[in-house]
Amino acid sequence: MRTILTFIRKEFLQLRRDRRMLPILFIAPIVQLLLLGYAVDLDVRDVPAVVCDLDRTAASREFLAMYFHSGYFTEKGRAETPGDVDRFLDHGLASMAFIIPRGFGNDLAAGRTARVQLIADGSESQSATVGLNYASLIAARFSERVLAEAFEKVKALGLRPVRLQTEVRVWYNPELRSRYFLVPGILGLVLMVMTLMLTSMAIVREKEMGTLEQLIVTPLKARELILGKLLPFVVIGLIDVILVVGVATLLIRVPLRGSVPLLLALALVFMLTTLGLGLFVSTISRNQQQAMLTAVFFMIPMILLSGFVFPIENMPRLFQAVTYAIPIRYFFTVIRGIFLKGVGLPELWDETAAMLAFGLGIFILSVLRFRKRLE
Repeated sequence: MRTILTFIRKEFLQLRRDRRMLPILFIAPIVQLLLLGYAVDLDVRDVPAVVCDLDRTAASREFLAMYFHSGYFTEKGRAETPGDVDRFLDHGLASMAFIIPRGFGNDLAAGRTARVQLIADGSESQSATVGLNYASLIAARFSERVLAEAFEKVKALGLRPVRLQTEVRVWYNPELRSRYFLVPGILGLVLMVMTLMLTSMAIVREKEMGTLEQLIVTPLKARELILGKLLPFVVIGLIDVILVVGVATLLIRVPLRGSVPLLLALALVFMLTTLGLGLFVSTISRNQQQAMLTAVFFMIPMILLSGFVFPIENMPRLFQAVTYAIPIRYFFTVIRGIFLKGVGLPELWDETAAMLAFGLGIFILSVLRFRKRLE
C-alpha cells in the first residue's frame, strides 16, 4: 500500500505541474454545468403566433385572450385572410397561427361544436410539439368554461346535471421545469467525460513520453501500476461530483432531496465502468489524439441512448433494447431519483446492481487486456 500511495503522490505532482490540466479538471465541469443549466431549457414560453380572426365576436376575442394571457404565446401580428398566414410562417415571424372561422360565436351560443384551426411551423419540431400541446390544453380549458356556463343554465331550470371534476397533481417536479430534469443528468455526463477521457489520455501520454516503459522495468507490480494510475482519477471524479452538486443546488437551485453520501457511493460504482473504458481505450490507442477520438466514439452513443434528453420510450423497439446495455442509463435514473425524489438504496437497488455488473465486467476485462500489454 505504501508503494501505491507513493505512486499516487507522483500522479498528483505530475498533474499539478501541468497548468493546463488543472482548469480542465475542476473549472471546466462547473462552466459546463452553468452553461447547460442556464442556457439549455426545454420549457417553451412566448411562442410567437399570428392571428386570423374571421369571426370578430366577443367569443372569439375571449378565446384568443386565454392564449395570450397564459404566458405561453405572444401575438406577433394579425392576418386578414388565411392566405396571409403563410407570409408570417415563411419569414419566421411566427411559429404558430390561430385561425377562427366565421360563425364561431354563433356555434358556441347554439350549443354546436365550434371549430378552430391551429397551424404550427414543423421545421422546429420541439417548439411545435410543445406549442400544440399548450394550445390544446388551453382550448380544453375554454371548452370546460363553456360547459360550466351551460351547466349553470341547466341548474337554473331545476335540473341537476352530472359533473366530473379532475384534479391533476405532479409529483417531484410540480412546475415541470426542464432544468430540474437536465441538471442532474449533466452531473452524470461530466463524471463520464472526465473519468473516461482523462484516464485514457493520461495513460497514453505515458506511452508517448516513454515513461510507461520506465515504470514497467521498476519493481512495481501490474496491479500497483494500475491502481496508482486510476485512483487519482477516482479522487478527481469525487471532487467534481461535490463541486457540481454544490453549484447545482446553491446557484441553479435544483432541489437535492436525497442523500449525498449515497450519491457519492453510487458515483463510485458508476466510475468502475468509465475507468474501465478509459483503461481499455488506452490499450488500443497509440497517441492522445487517437485516445480522445476513441473516447468520443464510445461517449456519443452512450449520451444519445441514455435518455439524457430523448425519452427512451420514444425510441424504436430495437434501440430500446440496446439501451439496457448502456451503463449511464442506470446512473441517470439514480441521480434523478436521489435529486428529485429523495429515494434511497432500496428503491435504486436494480439500477445499482446493473451498474455494478457492467462496471465489474468492463473493468476486469480492461485490466486483463492492460496487464497483457504490460507483459
